[in-house]
Amino acid sequence: MFGFLNLNKPMGFTSHDCVARVRRILRLKRVGHAGTLDPAATGVLPIALGKATRLLQFLPSKKAYQARIRFGVTTTTDDLEGEILTHQSIPDLNLEQIQAILPQFMGKIQQIPPLYSAIHVQGKRLYDLARKGETIDVPSRTVEIFDLKILNWYPGEFPELEIAIACGSGTYIRSIARDLGTQLNTGGTLAHLIRTESSGFTLENSITLETLETQVQQQIFSPQSPNQALNHLTTIILTPEFAKRWCQGQPILGDFSIIDDHPVSVYDSDHQLLGIGKLIKTSDQILLAPQVVLVENY
Repeated sequence: MFGFLNLNKPMGFTSHDCVARVRRILRLKRVGHAGTLDPAATGVLPIALGKATRLLQFLPSKKAYQARIRFGVTTTTDDLEGEILTHQSIPDLNLEQIQAILPQFMGKIQQIPPLYSAIHVQGKRLYDLARKGETIDVPSRTVEIFDLKILNWYPGEFPELEIAIACGSGTYIRSIARDLGTQLNTGGTLAHLIRTESSGFTLENSITLETLETQVQQQIFSPQSPNQALNHLTTIILTPEFAKRWCQGQPILGDFSIIDDHPVSVYDSDHQLLGIGKLIKTSDQILLAPQVVLVENY
């Protein structure tokens, strides 16, 4: 089995739980996912099957979310799963105040990940250090927010903002909720999160674990082609002679008119995906060097 599964992750499951469940349903050892999604969140979790696990690093990085942020509350985890740190009624907060500061969260910004997150600090995952009660200086990092769109506003003692967020990889929506509350001097935490897009896969085309199981039982499940997942890459098509040499790990000298610093997808003349390559410019020629070879016996 070779390709991708656009999974709609259920609430309460870790990304690892989903991979384990897919392994059992498909009876497949090689399964991986693109982009960890918190257990409390739902939505798009791209799953790679078989050799497609080698392609995960080449998927597009853009992600999109629909988030609901609650003001007047802060927690240890920056969402409602954690212990409450502060809890104050703020019925006077209005949407105009939020609209005034939202531009600060656009573009490339510095963001400190939540204490309870899966990133590594000092060789250990942050959530392991936090659970031990260790004091951690979490370094900030640059993330990119492409778009912020207000969807709904719910006034009250603990008002809530529903917002659509398009961003680059590595962005924590929990941190946006926390920092938005900090800027307003009200405190804020993430109340609900749905990932609507990830690595080129969208929520509209996703399926649940239950649907996957039914499709497998009815023998109608078919993974999505890697061609669709890689359509953002420049495509190189090789003749049979060059394709054989490339699959043997040899760089190909050719008349490549496109110079691309990014990886390129490599196909043979029958449109079979051979793998991922890199165009390398020397003093007087251009080489197509293999990065990932999927067809070894061409």
